[in-house]
Amino acid sequence: MEFANTLAEEIWTAKYRFRPAPDQGDACIDETVARVAAAVAGVEREEVRPLWRARFEEALTDFRFIPAGRILAGAGTDRAVTLFNCFVMGTVPDSLDGIFEHLREAAVTMQQGGGVGMDFSTIRPAGSAVRGVGAEASGPLSFMDCWDAMCRTVESAGQRRGAMMGCLRIDHPDIEAFIDAKRDSARLRNFNISVLVPDAFMKTLAADGEWPLVFAGTTYGAVSARALWDRLMRATYDTAEPGVIFIDRVNQANNLAHCETIAASNPCGEQMLPPYGACLLGSINLARLVDCPFADGAALDEQALGELTRTAVRFLDNVIDISRYPLSDQETEAKAKRRIGLGVTGLADALLFCGAVYGSSEAVALTRRWLAAIKREAYRTSALLAEEKGAFPVYDETMLERPNLASLDEATRALIAEHGLRNGCLTSIAPTGTTSLLAGNVSSGIEPVFAYSYTRRIRQPDGSTREQAVEDYAMQVWRREMADAAPPESLFVSAQTLTPSDHLTMQAAAQALIDSSISKTVNCPEDIGFEAFADIYIEGYHLGCKGLTTYRPNPVTGSILSVAAPEAKPAIVEAPLEPRAEALDGTTYKLRWPDSPHAVYVTINDMPDGAGRRPFEIFVNSKDMEHYAWTLGLTRMISAVFRRTSDVAFVADELKAVFDPRGGAWMQGRYVPSLLAAIGGIIERHVGGLELPNAHHADVARTAKAIPQTCPQCGAATLARSEGCNTCLDCGFSKCG
Repeated sequence: MEFANTLAEEIWTAKYRFRPAPDQGDACIDETVARVAAAVAGVEREEVRPLWRARFEEALTDFRFIPAGRILAGAGTDRAVTLFNCFVMGTVPDSLDGIFEHLREAAVTMQQGGGVGMDFSTIRPAGSAVRGVGAEASGPLSFMDCWDAMCRTVESAGQRRGAMMGCLRIDHPDIEAFIDAKRDSARLRNFNISVLVPDAFMKTLAADGEWPLVFAGTTYGAVSARALWDRLMRATYDTAEPGVIFIDRVNQANNLAHCETIAASNPCGEQMLPPYGACLLGSINLARLVDCPFADGAALDEQALGELTRTAVRFLDNVIDISRYPLSDQETEAKAKRRIGLGVTGLADALLFCGAVYGSSEAVALTRRWLAAIKREAYRTSALLAEEKGAFPVYDETMLERPNLASLDEATRALIAEHGLRNGCLTSIAPTGTTSLLAGNVSSGIEPVFAYSYTRRIRQPDGSTREQAVEDYAMQVWRREMADAAPPESLFVSAQTLTPSDHLTMQAAAQALIDSSISKTVNCPEDIGFEAFADIYIEGYHLGCKGLTTYRPNPVTGSILSVAAPEAKPAIVEAPLEPRAEALDGTTYKLRWPDSPHAVYVTINDMPDGAGRRPFEIFVNSKDMEHYAWTLGLTRMISAVFRRTSDVAFVADELKAVFDPRGGAWMQGRYVPSLLAAIGGIIERHVGGLELPNAHHADVARTAKAIPQTCPQCGAATLARSEGCNTCLDCGFSKCG
């Protein structure tokens, strides 16, 4: 098995390769697969162990089935780590001793590799009396700060920082402070936070009523449900948090409602779990199962999907028995209910291969078809495992009436009625960030493609970050299969172009066929109006989603993934090879690179040359200094060429031939392979239009200006004379007279 690119190999080396010494451990990815398969097959009966080891290896080969990272990194090693990615901690008691004991438990769990979720609704609100010491309570947020500080200190499994989810009920008296907590860009940075919203609140909101704030049976006051909701949505609009969990729906749909109550989720929201609940995660890579991608009649191999599902369920069930557990309560809970979370990744790429536009009715139909097949085969396999190995200890026949089981076909229900189930819950859809990159950058989970080319910010061991250019797997396949054909924009939609309703439609379609929940982000454009944004969570609630998160670009949060075009401050060419006149006539072109939030301004100044003019210097201006050095070098080199020769057409030709491996963009009906190529096109048009200085070009906005000098304050070549004043168009410097 080979890696698709260097980034995939780097991820394997950094996160999943077992290498205790230079001459020990995994020499290649095939040895990682063999190590994991052998460890997971180790709990099988001796006579069938080789069979299952081979089947597990086959499923893992070519990244068709991708276990969660903890399994890949830890199975078959001697590391004291858990193979469970996520836990919900025990109910936090409302006492100082109890709170700090649970803080210790969370630290131990994260140290061994598990992310943790907590419900802080059980801690009394700030200002409440603390009997016996004559003091006032500091409230749940102050204790969340303790968890946050602990998480900064404890490194998860020696490889990554821990992840946490903090939850608070919407009727808790401190809910408003909780909602606004992450407006402080330095607070709770190691937490995702979600508000637990019951059905009663949604009814009160619809009726525009008053909502009581209650703790331990005492009402502390009431607020307008509408005002509280607007506050939540304003915070989410501005900072991308909190998310919401519709907690009553979670419990009503829970397979295990007869023996547990759920009050929190794991850090990414795909697993709603009871106290000390844990779940194993693994994903079937749908993108690897489509025959003849992009061809007429391309379809997913549903027979292979069924086989992978059956193997994956058995694989994950075995992991429960080989894993370490940070706490004994977690082991007891896991083995009593044998919960697993089998999901998918590569959905968006698989839809692309089949010619279905993400968010369309065709995409919804295919998603339902594929997930229904996984659900059916997962439950059948679990029933057959129960026949072979025994049902999970707290199985109860009333589970057949729970929503997820009641919707199964009669043959599957009959099988469950006869044998029970091996696993209390079976399906979940998790984010698959680094494992999807490991598989060649298939689209993550059920998310749309973020962008077909983008820059990923990768955290380094010393806390610094570096950037890595990445191209989506489907685009790689398109280039391989379709040669020079341009990818159709109508099919290659992305998270940058879809509407919030497209996201919600896909999430709701998947949720109807998933036991637990789904980790999904509704990406919104930066310029979405608040009124439209405020309806997203309400729409999601009515569509049947269990939880929702959104992301709108904002100044408070960063992003691991970013789509950015090279932009820079003006680059000034010094020491020209021939004297520069004090003032030159020039043309400024406004270039809108589709993936960039800021326009790029390309200014070409001309020098008289006999009967005409020729280019003398070039500046590339933008608001962002991220690529300042890159652009400065470009403008110096091109300007040097301009000054040495009047025959400069080759400059445009060279730039237009530059291919960006991250992908180009469609501009005015034609494909431009890179931002450099777009700049080359501007130079070509400028040179060709020198005899017509006022000519208009359709693909750029062109305005002729004299740029007499640079700004004395910021150095930018953007000092313009207007109404008797010199004004810098960049920094705002102005001097009149």
